[in-house]
Amino acid sequence: MRVVLDTNVLVSALLFSRGQVSWLRPAWQDGGLRPLVSKATATELLRVLQYPKFRLTTAERDDLLADVLPFCETVTLDDPPANVPSCRDPHDTKFLELALAGGADALVTGDADLLALAPAFAVPIVTPAQLKERLRAARRRDSPGCADGI
Repeated sequence: MRVVLDTNVLVSALLFSRGQVSWLRPAWQDGGLRPLVSKATATELLRVLQYPKFRLTTAERDDLLADVLPFCETVTLDDPPANVPSCRDPHDTKFLELALAGGADALVTGDADLLALAPAFAVPIVTPAQLKERLRAARRRDSPGCADGI
């Protein structure tokens, strides 16, 4: 499943090994998820990982990036980018553009501004919990005898 993970979801998966979205890291590492990135989303990830509140050294940031970037698919956005609906937070537009340009199966976010667009957007906009349930349902369809492995 090819997904766009907004920066907050991605950073939470990388930094908090016991958090609510910690299951995402093994999901992309075992190939169950293929995160999509663009230049704009990768730049934002790099910027956020440098926030003083995280107190990450350069080596720690590099290790975190090495845990995700090799599993990502880079998408080059059209110039001009795809026409996307207007979002209350213009900084979220990059995720909508990436989801369309990359043909994502879902845009994963906890951001209310993005979730508000879900009913009208061409790509499903889901919470991490909804994605987890979608993956569980897909695994049950593919492996009827298999319990929840996520």
